[in-house]
Amino acid sequence: MAKEIMELLPKDVWRNFYSLTQIPRPSKKEARVIEFVKQFGRNLGLETITDEVGNVLIKKPASAGFENLKTIVLQAHLDMVPQKNSDSDHNFDTDPIDAYIDGEWVKARGTTLGADNGIGAAAMMAVLESKDLKHPAIEALFTIDEETGMTGAFHLKPDWLKGDILLNLDSEDEGELYIGCAGGLNTNIDYDYTTENSDNQHKAYRILVKGLKGGHSGIDIVLGRGNSIQLMARILYAIESLGMRLASFDGGSLRNAIPREASAIVTIPFNRMEKAVAIISELKHIIAEELSAAEPDLMIEFSETEMPVRLMGLKDAREFIRALYIFPNGVIRMSDYMPVPETSTNLAVAKAENGQVSIKSLQRSFVDTAKENLARQIRSVFELYGAKVVHEGSYPGWKPNPDSAIISAMKDVYHKGFGKIPEIKSIHAGLECGIIGGIYPKMDMISFGPTIRFPHSPDEKVNIQSVEKFWDFLVKTLENTPSK
Repeated sequence: MAKEIMELLPKDVWRNFYSLTQIPRPSKKEARVIEFVKQFGRNLGLETITDEVGNVLIKKPASAGFENLKTIVLQAHLDMVPQKNSDSDHNFDTDPIDAYIDGEWVKARGTTLGADNGIGAAAMMAVLESKDLKHPAIEALFTIDEETGMTGAFHLKPDWLKGDILLNLDSEDEGELYIGCAGGLNTNIDYDYTTENSDNQHKAYRILVKGLKGGHSGIDIVLGRGNSIQLMARILYAIESLGMRLASFDGGSLRNAIPREASAIVTIPFNRMEKAVAIISELKHIIAEELSAAEPDLMIEFSETEMPVRLMGLKDAREFIRALYIFPNGVIRMSDYMPVPETSTNLAVAKAENGQVSIKSLQRSFVDTAKENLARQIRSVFELYGAKVVHEGSYPGWKPNPDSAIISAMKDVYHKGFGKIPEIKSIHAGLECGIIGGIYPKMDMISFGPTIRFPHSPDEKVNIQSVEKFWDFLVKTLENTPSK
């Protein structure tokens, strides 16, 4: 049962995390969790304020004797990525997350867990409600809509926070301190296509690519996992010469998740059906072999379906399939200075139905000019088709400062507590630190957290032991905050 999670240690953190799993909080639909956190702060008698977009700030005075330490801003985001398996009937707008313990991990049944960033938010709540912890003045900042636009961070006012040091609790490898992150840019592509009537010389089929792992489009992009949209484009390209006609295409659902599933409705001439089946069957084995290590559960299904009334125009279908096939995707360049990607792009969503194409992608890079150049390359392809291409939601990277006082203090705390020096890293994902650092350029920042695997996918899980270490590390860090 999910409530067994509340018996895990540290109990205060897991109790608060369980409470968050019971409140639906997909990105852009955080009203209930915002109200929950506001009431949480007020019930503790702490100053609790909310800004115009829904960010919540709860202030807690310093413990006796710790007033001379720098003010700490604890920060996590309230929203979660709503991803589920195709056989799940979970409704992220109304249903709680069904979390459970599986050995050393906490997981969710058929959906994302929301440990990203629910564990960070739960730890902040535990700090706020504790009567025993020793800490400097605390500003607990709960931001909104991090996953689909970093809306909360973008709308912070320059005078809202007074803290000197920001501890972002949104990293996913215990024992690692992150001091830099990649920036990002969204590219949206929309255009109309012509349609034609189907005919009675064809038979309709549904092609389905599923069983892929998906995952975080920044953190997991380096793992070489399959992209369901491009795999589907590869299949369609292979059977196009048989007189195949495309009726509809549906792949991916979220910009910041590697697409796990894609489906297409096609029609094939009666006299070419056996050949189509043979080509798809052969390609299925080829792709499975190519991705055998990264995607052992890959499935490609080919089944009869109802004949569609309208088909995509022949020329438009040809261009659409080729555009998806050549779309830049994955790691574009590795960093010269760190063992992480420097620049990447994720072809995240592609839909074609009822005369309209919609494609969404996300470009990331530690180098802003590289990110922008990649986006322009994608733009140039689709401008050839007369598509409307819009770049939006650009956010900066976070430039590392390895000489900061809080890094030195936290390295010492971790070494004393756990007998080793934590790794200092930068992450190929968007953290709110980059945006917050632009608004508060003098604020010292660092990001850390427990071990979370496969965020942004239904395989998401958080390591139980790492949460306890993360909590102990946070508590000792607050006790050892640098002086003013």
